[in-house]
Amino acid sequence: MKFDVLTLFPEMITAYLRQGVLGRAINRGLVAVNLINIRDFARGTHKITDDRPYGGGEGMIMKPGPIYRALKSLDRTDRRGPVILLSPQGKKFDQSIAWEISGWNQLILVCGRYEGVDERIRLTSVDMELSVGDYILSGGELGAMVVIDAVSRLIPGVLGGERSSLEDSFEDGLLKYPQYTRPRLFQGKEVPEVLLSGDHEKIRLWRRKESLRRTLERRPDLLKQAKLTPEDNAILAEL
Repeated sequence: MKFDVLTLFPEMITAYLRQGVLGRAINRGLVAVNLINIRDFARGTHKITDDRPYGGGEGMIMKPGPIYRALKSLDRTDRRGPVILLSPQGKKFDQSIAWEISGWNQLILVCGRYEGVDERIRLTSVDMELSVGDYILSGGELGAMVVIDAVSRLIPGVLGGERSSLEDSFEDGLLKYPQYTRPRLFQGKEVPEVLLSGDHEKIRLWRRKESLRRTLERRPDLLKQAKLTPEDNAILAEL
């Protein structure tokens, strides 16, 4: 998987790419991230990438020319991935979308800044708009990092265990069950006895029940679209 990221601030992303799961995936050649500085494609002595909005108003708008030329510079010979604009007006990014776009071999992420990008970029050069939440960030760089991280985890070999990503929260529409490790007793709280029993079926049932309980208490909205089995419905009725 290759990510091409168009940004005015590539240094914001560089440090993140060196750390943790993502850093290891890049070092192993499973993921590649190419940072493109939009300012390199601005013209004129001062390399201006923004201007005042037509019609008046507060703030500045990213000019279409530098973004368009940056996109045209990308090598897409053997790749057919979508151009994604990070925008608060986009479709809300979630795990199902992460799975959907993980099937591509290239994603091109455009990071907006200021009051946004010129509308003609969206109309002529963007395939998809994504939002990471109903709030406003100073730029699309944080959103791009969210997408890169979430999608990279789904690429075979990136995580240590083959089932690691499949057991995360949201994979089956539910929140994940509580997790415990050593020590057995901490601050007066003990690890649930069932997790020490060695009985795999009891552990499975406990984890499923706690996953359903946690979802019911914290995100009941998720249950409307969750993949529930007859066993799950019986547990929910009990809860």
